Amino acid sequence: MNSQSKLFVLREAPQTLLPKLFKAWKISHLVFEKDTDAYARERDETITRLAIEAGVEVVSKTGRTLYDPDELVKANGGHPTMSISQVEHAGSKIGDIPKPIARPTFLPNPGDTALNFKQQQPPQDPDYNGAHRDSAESSYASIAGPGDDFAVPKMEELGLKKATTPHRGGEANALRILDDVINTRDYTATFEKPKTAPTAFAPQSTTLLSPYLHFGSLSCREFYWRVQDVVENYKGKASQPPVSLTGQLLFRDMYFGAQAKLGFSFGQTVGNSHCRFIPWHLRSNVDEKSGLVTGEYTVDSGEAEEWLRRWKNARTGFPWIDAIMRQLQEHGWIHHLCRHAVACFLTRGGCYIDWERGAEVFEELLIDHESACNIGNWQWLSCSAFYSQFYRCYSPIAFPKKTDKEGNFVRHFVPELKDFPSKYIYEPWKAPIQDQMKAGCVIKGDGTDTETDGMKVYPKPMFDFAERRNICIEGVKSAYHVKLYGNDPKVKDGTWRELFSDDAEGPTEGTKDSDHGTGNPKVKRDIDDEDSTANQDSHDQKERKGNKRKRERGQGTIDGHFSRKTRK
Repeated sequence: MNSQSKLFVLREAPQTLLPKLFKAWKISHLVFEKDTDAYARERDETITRLAIEAGVEVVSKTGRTLYDPDELVKANGGHPTMSISQVEHAGSKIGDIPKPIARPTFLPNPGDTALNFKQQQPPQDPDYNGAHRDSAESSYASIAGPGDDFAVPKMEELGLKKATTPHRGGEANALRILDDVINTRDYTATFEKPKTAPTAFAPQSTTLLSPYLHFGSLSCREFYWRVQDVVENYKGKASQPPVSLTGQLLFRDMYFGAQAKLGFSFGQTVGNSHCRFIPWHLRSNVDEKSGLVTGEYTVDSGEAEEWLRRWKNARTGFPWIDAIMRQLQEHGWIHHLCRHAVACFLTRGGCYIDWERGAEVFEELLIDHESACNIGNWQWLSCSAFYSQFYRCYSPIAFPKKTDKEGNFVRHFVPELKDFPSKYIYEPWKAPIQDQMKAGCVIKGDGTDTETDGMKVYPKPMFDFAERRNICIEGVKSAYHVKLYGNDPKVKDGTWRELFSDDAEGPTEGTKDSDHGTGNPKVKRDIDDEDSTANQDSHDQKERKGNKRKRERGQGTIDGHFSRKTRK
């Protein structure tokens, strides 16, 4: 279109760079995509003010989501969107989802790009990517980059380790994948989210378009309307939200709407009016003045700290969980039901560790990370918000057998177990020592050792799952009975402990005679649940009546991934 036009990357924080650039490049207009993430909103407000002061006209447009999140909140009565039905209702008030505009036919020359000012390098401490570098970062040596040509940084100059993911970005790849999906018209029109295999990996069972949505390589509105065109012209019975393909995009908007309203508090429990307070282990430290998390947490249990380390490093001793975490580490992406499984395991279905710890790990490793979706999903899967059927847990043994009895997913990502008999692939600790020796891997230890006497080592499970599941369910049930939310003064001043029994799970220090948490009837344990969308509305309606607290309905989760049926 214009060989002289390109993406110009300048290495400096926008708050300090743009005021200088307005003058140096004689800029008349500043156009950017609206972002309602808490940090981004604060940043953009600062930039807008500086631009106006410099006489620059500011144009901000919404394109990251189907609806403008602020407009969605406004149409929802000023409340955060906590269910897909609220998104649909609010959306009907706003009007049709905008269609993508046509690509430009002309791009002007960039003009004079001389720089007559000095670079102000941003602080590099803390370095959140430090663990992923194997050499020094050199990209910020010059404002225009090492080549003084404003080029997009290369992995080498960022000092980052060689990529291990097989997934590649870019608009061309995004459109190619989208074309492939749309051309399979039956799949597109009849898509239903739960009909997907989390154990499929070569290829995966989902479209894997979420990273492209995150990086802006694919417009969510382009996606929506191309799918909608197929659905409207489909001769058979098409699926509908929330399980349909377009329904998945509505879930994405739901989380963005919630974050747009709640701001920084959406990403934490303390101060969050819509997040249940549950006394997890390893809770975040909170700054008393700002009310925001500090990035550190309190180690109330050495055992829980060890469990978190083993979970993150894929050494829990549960092959299904470890295989998922290794896929996350290597590929930067995992199936949405895999996310369900490891999140449930870390929080309410095993470790009873704060969901904020898990969200931090996902933020670090996911290539499709959206803060709104990541935070929302961790709250959902920990039953802290959006979803309340805490008695439904994912078994790390029974659940994966539904789609992978032979354990091929585990054999691929946990290769030390590849020669184990299928009957032991999800429970290798039950294999006789003769079978372990024959498979070339012994089950022993806590994950510290990977080899002994020439034999590979895989750890024993770090706890009895059935026992821990029951402890977690009772703990969450106790918290539900207490009925505290993150903005309650008792949560902020620490007096919440008085409402819990001393022997309740978590760092509780109440009165031993407290009967809180014991008044609820026994709940049925469902350890193999795949997706609990269908029963959530009626369950939450009963809960609201019983608790006499108005809460919003939940729906099925989405992490930006869309399942693909087997094609003929």
